[in-house]
Amino acid sequence: MKIAVIGSGYVGLVAGACFADSGTNVLCVDADEHKLERLRRGDIPFFEPLLAELVKRNSPHRLDFTSDVAKAIQGREVVFVAVGTPPSEDGSADVSQVLAVAEQVATAATHDLLLVIKSTVPLGTHARVTELVNRLSKHRISVVSNPEFLKEGDAVNDFFKPDRVVIGTDDDRAFQLLSKLYSPYARQRSKIQHISPKSAEIVQYASNALLALRISFMNEIAQLCDAAGADVEEVRLAVGSDERIGSRFLYPGLGFGGSCFPKDLRALVRTGAELGVNMGLAASAVRANEERVGALLQHMEQDLGGLGGKQIAVWGIAFKPRTDDVREAPAIRLIQELVTRGATVCATDPQALESGRERLRVVGVEQHVTFATAEYAACEGADALVIATDWNEYRNPDFHRVRELMRGRHVFDGRNVVVPEAAVEAGLIYRGVGRPQRGT
Repeated sequence: MKIAVIGSGYVGLVAGACFADSGTNVLCVDADEHKLERLRRGDIPFFEPLLAELVKRNSPHRLDFTSDVAKAIQGREVVFVAVGTPPSEDGSADVSQVLAVAEQVATAATHDLLLVIKSTVPLGTHARVTELVNRLSKHRISVVSNPEFLKEGDAVNDFFKPDRVVIGTDDDRAFQLLSKLYSPYARQRSKIQHISPKSAEIVQYASNALLALRISFMNEIAQLCDAAGADVEEVRLAVGSDERIGSRFLYPGLGFGGSCFPKDLRALVRTGAELGVNMGLAASAVRANEERVGALLQHMEQDLGGLGGKQIAVWGIAFKPRTDDVREAPAIRLIQELVTRGATVCATDPQALESGRERLRVVGVEQHVTFATAEYAACEGADALVIATDWNEYRNPDFHRVRELMRGRHVFDGRNVVVPEAAVEAGLIYRGVGRPQRGT
């Protein structure tokens, strides 16, 4: 089968490379010629484990790149749309790029094809795209909603071993063709779900909102534990042991970030408002998430006697481990607030130093931040250490070395990833999220 993927960002490139690795002939499209040149050399413009190996292994015999949409869709049975849908000022998803691609495909098509919307789009987009292509094209273009459920940091494994493949279409032929395309990854046919386009448009928002709600709920429980003097880790383990609940996404911390949860929650709230439905739980999850950095800063100011003139080491800039993505990363908000309150920061991250530096430049605080290529170097002369991202290498550090390098003794574990006793034994004062302070 021959397919095209329009949009060579995170979703499009992962999908294209994974399809190619199972024998499909894939042509990826992007308007950025500089990015395309990098991709042809096997140089991936963002960090995602295993992706670079996939691109190199399949390029150019099964995976190639172009900026020409008309060329890309010639002879292709399926065309995926994987362009960005950034949030508008009112929180709604901006689908202008999706509509622009649909228009290009409709006017350039020389044969019948499937146009598959992989981008995260709000309810009603399928209908808008269908109306547009029916009006502009002389050929039959069947529009399908096919939401993605990839986790950054494990996207390749998620694609190869999906929990489900959702195909939203009223066209049986379209469903059969996409089922064939996805069959190498869903040999248990029950994983391929045939649903309506409107249901498919809601699925991804509903899934991400529910996961975000679990995180926000546990963050509120952590706040309750703080006030009561309880330990949220004990609560989390006991609650997660209930098989009806399970332990996944019950980890309190500085809150969620990235390109999906914050954006999708706001878009869901906005879509509900447009349809006269109050999405109160989703809106509450957004508010609760935005409060997490402030709660940590309150502890820091109390424990350190204020932040003015303090030097703070920050381990982790990316919104989660195994990625260099800093979009809506809690660490970025934390660093901004630290600088605003008079502190200076030395930050480090295994993958997100450059993306973090650029983001901090955009928000105007880069001049107050230095960057270290290793975690211990960031601690030199620091009054306190904050663990902001739960990278594996931050879980069991040499706290005696940390104590020797730091000027102060406070460790603020924003992800509850280290063993408190290990920090205390080294002479440090430990405070986690929703956990009693340890050490004196």
